[in-house]
Amino acid sequence: MRVKVLGAGIVGLSCADELRRRGHRVTVVDPQPGRGASHAAAGMLSPAGEVWHGESTVLDLGRRSMALWPSYAERLGVPLHTTGTLLVGRDHADLQDVHRQVDLLLGHGATVESLDAREVAALEPRLARVAGGALLPEDHSVDPRAVVAALLARVGTRPDDPEDRFDATVLATGARLPPPYASLVRGVRGEVVRAHSDDPPSRTVRGWVRGQHVYVVPRPDGEVVIGATQEERAGGPPTLGGVARLLWAARELVPGLDEAGLTDVTARDRPGTPDNLPLVGPTGQAGVVLAAGHFRHGVLLAPLTARLVADHLETGHTDPALDPRRLIAPQEENSWT
Repeated sequence: MRVKVLGAGIVGLSCADELRRRGHRVTVVDPQPGRGASHAAAGMLSPAGEVWHGESTVLDLGRRSMALWPSYAERLGVPLHTTGTLLVGRDHADLQDVHRQVDLLLGHGATVESLDAREVAALEPRLARVAGGALLPEDHSVDPRAVVAALLARVGTRPDDPEDRFDATVLATGARLPPPYASLVRGVRGEVVRAHSDDPPSRTVRGWVRGQHVYVVPRPDGEVVIGATQEERAGGPPTLGGVARLLWAARELVPGLDEAGLTDVTARDRPGTPDNLPLVGPTGQAGVVLAAGHFRHGVLLAPLTARLVADHLETGHTDPALDPRRLIAPQEENSWT
């Protein structure tokens, strides 16, 4: 088939790469490839660490996609950071948030190792003294910017040409879908700080500091990614207040970050949906497929989304939980051009 993919973030590029690998002719169109949410993402491959109450479907999807990531990263030549995620509570009130997360994960059969304060300190001596925590040993992380660069080298992009004709179009434009599907996603603003440290933590740290949630994600080259705020609004630059909260909480957990060099501050919109589930599959408009609405999980779910999109275009199969038609009014189905 001849397939056009609109959107060159990690989801759109993964779809394009999978379709190309299956022998289809793919054109990727994006005026700013890789500059959307993928550019800000920390790259936590964390089905367990990211699960919230009432999101068992997202956890199942995350586990399925996590199983694809080792071979996917190897094919792209991008390293995985595989030392797990450490959940910590700065004080005893914060530790209750850790306990709630642990109870939720145990209820879903996740692998969790509860830790007291001494065990946390032995496992991650760069942390400040904390009340306790838990280790999620099966969580990984990856650098999304490296993944996007590897995918762009494989599939490339080109300007849109209205004269071109395609058998199918995949809409993977993140938090801003074209009409009539624009109302299916909303932008949820997030701010992320990047720094370089000579002594970063050895694994991802997700913590609560006097009620403020923060994560610190190390890279093998010394980069540290600190995030992320979450605001129900779209657009705008990073705010002083949001960045200050992130830096305060991160430095409270990892005091050595005081000496880290600030390298980047980024704000982007996560693509949220009304039911917090992605939109992957048919729209009701012939040949128009969605790969959108991944919210906090775009990096994690990219390889699974790519397979689901390719499978649908080849066989018609759709995962019922992700079928976009659950949110599309009948009058919208035939109005996209």
